[in-house]
Amino acid sequence: MLLKQSARIHHLNWIREYLNPWVIGGYAIMVISLIVNLIAIHLGVLAQEVSIIECINYLLIPLAAWLIFREPLNKRKMAAIVVIMAGVVVFFL
Repeated sequence: MLLKQSARIHHLNWIREYLNPWVIGGYAIMVISLIVNLIAIHLGVLAQEVSIIECINYLLIPLAAWLIFREPLNKRKMAAIVVIMAGVVVFFL
């Protein structure tokens, strides 16, 4: 969501396009997420369980984009979310 916010802003040059608080914050959150996942796996959480939690992003990100950026949730996106969630359920049963 932070990277999307940065993309909506016109930047004066390419350096400011990549080195601004939105981009740095977005990548920092991704790194923190990776570290938390690795710590969880190290502490005994099964990789399968971590993967299920990560798949929830496919549901939450479009919902947040709709709420924050007013992006439309069309039938194609909704169908894709349903297929992904069904695939996760089938794969992990």
